[in-house]
Amino acid sequence: MTVDRSDELVEWYAEDNPDGAQLLDDVEAWFRRFICVTDDGDLALLAVWTVHTHLVTELRTTPRLQLDSTVPESGKTTVLDHLYRLCWRAILVASPPSPALIPRLLDQEIRTVEIDEVDRVLRPDGPATPDLLSIINSGYRLGATRPALVPVKGGGWEAKEMSTFGPVVLSGNAPNLPDDTRSRIIRILLMPDYGNVTEDSDWELIEDEAQRLHDRIAAFADAVRELVAGLAVELPDGCVRRAKEKWRPLKRVAVAAGGDWPAVVDSLIKRGLAEDQAERDAGLRALPPGMVLLADLRKVWPDRDDLVPTGELINLLVQHNPDYWGPSSPYGKSITPTRLGKLLTQAAKVTSQRPGGRGPRGYLRKQLTPVWERLRLQSSDTPPGAPGAPGYLGEPGAEMHRDNRDNQLHRVEPGAPPKPIPPPIITGPGRCTECGFHIQTQGHRDGCPAGVQ
Repeated sequence: MTVDRSDELVEWYAEDNPDGAQLLDDVEAWFRRFICVTDDGDLALLAVWTVHTHLVTELRTTPRLQLDSTVPESGKTTVLDHLYRLCWRAILVASPPSPALIPRLLDQEIRTVEIDEVDRVLRPDGPATPDLLSIINSGYRLGATRPALVPVKGGGWEAKEMSTFGPVVLSGNAPNLPDDTRSRIIRILLMPDYGNVTEDSDWELIEDEAQRLHDRIAAFADAVRELVAGLAVELPDGCVRRAKEKWRPLKRVAVAAGGDWPAVVDSLIKRGLAEDQAERDAGLRALPPGMVLLADLRKVWPDRDDLVPTGELINLLVQHNPDYWGPSSPYGKSITPTRLGKLLTQAAKVTSQRPGGRGPRGYLRKQLTPVWERLRLQSSDTPPGAPGAPGYLGEPGAEMHRDNRDNQLHRVEPGAPPKPIPPPIITGPGRCTECGFHIQTQGHRDGCPAGVQ
């Protein structure tokens, strides 16, 4: 069992090192002088992140810091200049780096890598983007390496594993970053200082002052280096897995500093978790097709336990989410039985069945119920990020009936079989008034009176 020693550490450290909290206060005040942010909490975030770069080996993980803006001239270069002077062994990569450069830098020693103009450096169609993203993604955790060929004396090459671990700053105007990279990022949004409320960063005047602040940070890091290594700290509810790896190093720095800083970082963590959840709820983080399929199948599955033919499931999916599964989908055509089968095999290890070896192939509810429960997919709630409108909910009490039936309880008359609940008729241009199918693309539902010639 892990014991939280954070309160004990604050008291112990304060006896001999009373300036930890004051140092973070001063670093935050420094950034406040020169940088305009949309949320004052980002200044505290910059302060803690800056200090953590001096302790990444002991902290073992390092969140990527994204400096974002919607318009140019929002101060991203200014922030990079200040981070360059305050962070641990910072290096500014102003031109597109080759995938071989960053591992060669980090293999010699840990450096804080600042990559500018990531909206162009990491553009989705860039030839080096996949390799650069793999380095950025892997290098947030101590021990990450990348194989590379290095020249040897006498000619020839040999394979060597090079470190990719180190703090990284990504700066750019609304870069299009993939979700696996964004999950490792803490984002700060900058805005232009139209009100001229910040000071000009005149390095001829402030260089020496910045160096003194850097030296104080380095001295603090040396003083707490052994204390923060493996330190158990309490994190807000919901800060688990990848979020924990992002935020725990910053919480450890805050605990070592003492004062109000543990509470400050807790508020930043809660804000970050809330922002992540809001993006998922708004569908701003795309789900993999397999996850979308599982969520949509949970919504449209007929209220019965027998085999549902693949063709029927496809019709229900197209009705429910035509923009994703229909002819206008990004795939260019309606989902086919083959593609549905591949997605379900990949996402849930579920394959179609043909009981008795005759009739159409299809799927049983019991095949997918464990997966739905594991993923906490509800038939009445739109899952985070799922496209399309919510599916039909059935008659009043249908959801309770379905849940009770799964637990072998039935709200029906004794001896009476449960009645399937039909989906409502969907109306609209080109749809059949009897069955609700789009006639041109779907034809008619089986048994539809209008479809009988």
